Amino acid sequence: MNELPRRDVVRTDEMRALAHPLRQRILDHLAFAGSASATSLARELGESTGATSYHLRQLARFGFVEPDHRARSRGRERWWRIVPLDMRTRAEDEGGTALAAHLRRMRLDRDRRLVDRYVVDRDRFGDLAQAAMFSSSALHLTEDELRRFGEEYVELVKRWWRQEGEERPGAVPVAALFYAFPWPGR
Repeated sequence: MNELPRRDVVRTDEMRALAHPLRQRILDHLAFAGSASATSLARELGESTGATSYHLRQLARFGFVEPDHRARSRGRERWWRIVPLDMRTRAEDEGGTALAAHLRRMRLDRDRRLVDRYVVDRDRFGDLAQAAMFSSSALHLTEDELRRFGEEYVELVKRWWRQEGEERPGAVPVAALFYAFPWPGR
């Protein structure tokens, strides 16, 4: 089984590196579509090659992406891949607390857009759409039970996760969205 190492992102500079909207779009593209060059990312994301190249280097500086030596790199063209991580964000100081909240909002916005796009285009997925699942449940848990529930979910994801290039035939990118938090009330 492939390992998906845990990384706690706690430093303010790491969170700041992740908090840039274009960097989040780059990470999402690499996670779902696989390795890419700065040029192919620029074309796909509607940005300049200079911008994608700069932001890739910043993400690499903090260990979130790395050169993909298995990809089609030729000459000066460098291909990048996401560093597979079980990434957890938590703040160590007041500045980090605001950044961590900003990152959570960015991720929630991204997840909402993913769900909206899927629902609009669901029919184009054919039989695969029949396998998709939307589930919500009302649970009553203690703080410890909620933590264990989350960890068991992460272990489930790790069990099904595959390294890029090791996917099974017919595998397609799947967005696995899961939320578990205390109900905030009406």
